[in-house]
Amino acid sequence: MPPQSRKILVTSALPYVNGHPHMGHMVEYIQTDIWVRFQKLRGNSCIYVCASDAHGTPIMLKARELGISPEELTETNSKEFVSAFEDFDVDFDNYHTTHSPENEALTIEMYEALRATGDIYTKTIEQAYDEKEGMFLPDRFVKGTCPRCKTEDQYGDACENCGATYTPADLIDPVSVLSGTTPVKRESEHYFFRLSEYGPRLRDWIAEATLDKNVIAKLEEWFEAGLQDWDISRDAPYFGFRIPGTEDKYFYVWLDAPVGYPASFRHLCDRRDDLDFDEYWRPGHDTELYHFIGKDIMYFHTLFWPAVLQGAGFRTPTSVFAHGFLTVNGQKMSKSRGTFIKARTYLDNLDPSHLRYYYAAKLGPTIEDIDLNLEDFTARVNSDLVGKLVNIASRCAGFINKRFDGQLGQALPEPKLFAEYADAAQTIARHFEAREYSKAVRLIMSLADKANRYIDEHKPWAMIKDDSRLDEVQAVCTQGLNMFRSLMVYLAPVIPAVAGDAREFLGEEAWTWQSASDPLLGSTINKFKPLLTRVEPHQVDRMVEQSKETAGEPDTVADDNTISIDDFMKVDLRIARITDASPVEGADKLLELKLDVGDSSRTVFAGIKAAYEPDSLVGRHVIVVANLAPRKMRFGVSEGMVLAAGPGGEDIFLLSPDDGAEPGMRVK
Repeated sequence: MPPQSRKILVTSALPYVNGHPHMGHMVEYIQTDIWVRFQKLRGNSCIYVCASDAHGTPIMLKARELGISPEELTETNSKEFVSAFEDFDVDFDNYHTTHSPENEALTIEMYEALRATGDIYTKTIEQAYDEKEGMFLPDRFVKGTCPRCKTEDQYGDACENCGATYTPADLIDPVSVLSGTTPVKRESEHYFFRLSEYGPRLRDWIAEATLDKNVIAKLEEWFEAGLQDWDISRDAPYFGFRIPGTEDKYFYVWLDAPVGYPASFRHLCDRRDDLDFDEYWRPGHDTELYHFIGKDIMYFHTLFWPAVLQGAGFRTPTSVFAHGFLTVNGQKMSKSRGTFIKARTYLDNLDPSHLRYYYAAKLGPTIEDIDLNLEDFTARVNSDLVGKLVNIASRCAGFINKRFDGQLGQALPEPKLFAEYADAAQTIARHFEAREYSKAVRLIMSLADKANRYIDEHKPWAMIKDDSRLDEVQAVCTQGLNMFRSLMVYLAPVIPAVAGDAREFLGEEAWTWQSASDPLLGSTINKFKPLLTRVEPHQVDRMVEQSKETAGEPDTVADDNTISIDDFMKVDLRIARITDASPVEGADKLLELKLDVGDSSRTVFAGIKAAYEPDSLVGRHVIVVANLAPRKMRFGVSEGMVLAAGPGGEDIFLLSPDDGAEPGMRVK
């Protein structure tokens, strides 16, 4: 733990609430929440605030389309976002809205401060005007042909094909998105912020903020092109805050939206006596401020916003952390393919901890896009979280509960091994601090592999049969559960719900980062309950089907002689090691096999006597159907099925896994 607690304020970009939360949104909020939870676990004072971005023309027009007020629209959609955040375990200290008294007051305060220094001025400009709708058109509400590359159907601010930026007046054959008519040009007086004067000051801030190198490269392009003064006003009708001293001018949403950060914090300060607004938002204080954003809004957060803060007498961010976009199965999210997945659709089908873990396993500190590959998602979650992590506890807890009244041993049998887990705390913390989540996850899972190998080597399920070795069983399981506990502490920021259940199972009230380095000895644990379930492919398939905008292909019709893919996916194939093989008295074809399946031993009767000598099978790895109902035979009970192929008799060939397979591993 750091010698002195840091004071940190963290924000995520404000979700624009004219739509619904989806998987792309969740990348940022999960990324931010992991970092905040890590800081709190380390003992730092870390406040996390956010708000709904509730102003602007799109919201006004969407509300008009639905026949409701903009306030009703944003309030309804905000509730949907808040519900999704809560269900994905994103834990804000405060969530507010930009349509608030706090935001209006701070926006006006900044505006008046900038006006007083001459950083805001007015000038008359020409704008696109829709005569049919009776309103000026924002850039994105005009489409036409790009003036540079001549690509058609491009928005009025930038070309998606060549990347050129321009104004609606530059478009060839412009058309209003609202009415389909050709807009006319009309003059209007607008308010501008002198961003062009802030180049040197912004360069000083950039040097201090340690931004990602790709962000800096993009900033250099903008500096080279020349910073342009920023139009901070919009004409009525507009949903937002009216500019003081005017009747028909409103603050552009991109002025009051980032003000939502300090406004949400002020809303929190008004309810908490331990927080001082000025300590976090005025210069000269030893506090830290970080913005987590998507790479598409870098210009606003790395140029416009810090310049406004500087000019208005507020502190600038310590740094801005930008991330890339989300693709699904290697492509942009698509409604027709069912990969434009709403947050609620995911939650209706799958565990939020699964997605939090998968995103963490993919995320780094750069602006590179990350891909949600649904097949890889299923395999990785099942392998890492269920097959490796939770498996450690499930393999040890039963012995402690049943044979030792839940009592852990008084000492670790291999303190040097546990020291490896404790010593990893510093490296894992460094990865989390740098937002190198994927590196942290890889290290944690390598330690999970080591813990499982330790349990495999000591085989408590075999030792428990010998009363003289009970102390060894308790010691090995105490070692295993302590390794599991350390890993759960490290993953607590990533999968907090699972970590909370693990902490309850271990009988502890709270964890700190230091807990991972201090073993839990001599205490009583509670009965173990499954911490996570597997991701089943049919769950993912159902989620995709529910996300499709149009009907997919017709379902396959099955007859009485077939099974569905869902039935097949229920088969649990595991790696097993044959520990003993012997002929079955009175049976011509059967061998009795004793199998080590990782967490248990089983007896299976297999009709392979004509093909294999019993002694040749001992030590061999095979594949077994592990969830087959036990079958009572006249020779005993068979607890599974060993897989083999061939015509029969001497031509029977056992299916064997690849080299390096371990008993208990699932076969994909």
